Amino acid sequence: MNKKLGLHVLMAILVAGLFLTASCAKKTVVSDSTAIEDQTQASAEAAAAEAARIAEQERIRQQELAEEADRKSAMEQARAQAAQTRFLHQHIHFEFDSAQLTDTARALLREKADWLKANPGHSIVVEGHCDERGTTEYNLALGERRAGAVKQYLQDLGIGSFRMTTVSYGEERPLDPGQNEAAYSKNRRAQFVLK
Repeated sequence: MNKKLGLHVLMAILVAGLFLTASCAKKTVVSDSTAIEDQTQASAEAAAAEAARIAEQERIRQQELAEEADRKSAMEQARAQAAQTRFLHQHIHFEFDSAQLTDTARALLREKADWLKANPGHSIVVEGHCDERGTTEYNLALGERRAGAVKQYLQDLGIGSFRMTTVSYGEERPLDPGQNEAAYSKNRRAQFVLK
């Protein structure tokens, strides 16, 4: 009987041990499963945060590139506008009673030819002007010779004649209304108008 009782107690201990082992194993599996799910979720959140950080960096980089392109475009437009203004406002000046181009005038016309080559969509009117000395008819003819000399020199530099026309205003449109040599020298000119 003692043996049976001992066997029953031993069996009871074994059964209790199995329940405890089984219940502990379940807790460990659940605990490991929860830890894996937590790690997976944490990894996914970290990956999403990294992707968001990279996307934000790319957005900032693209914005900076666009702003730099805008700055370059604005600078290029300003340079183009300044070059056009210089082209239009740097006049070719002549000596008294002459339609001969000076060395200074030739150098300036080479710059103007470069601008015209860089801007093939533009055509020009070359205006010939004179000071007030001389008759109206004489000054109109002299203004035409001055405009023609400028046009011919630009043609020699490779600018097509179809892009240029000439007109003489003689003494009609002075830059300086004064009646002295300083005013006269400003008025003896060829100047340019874009068509």
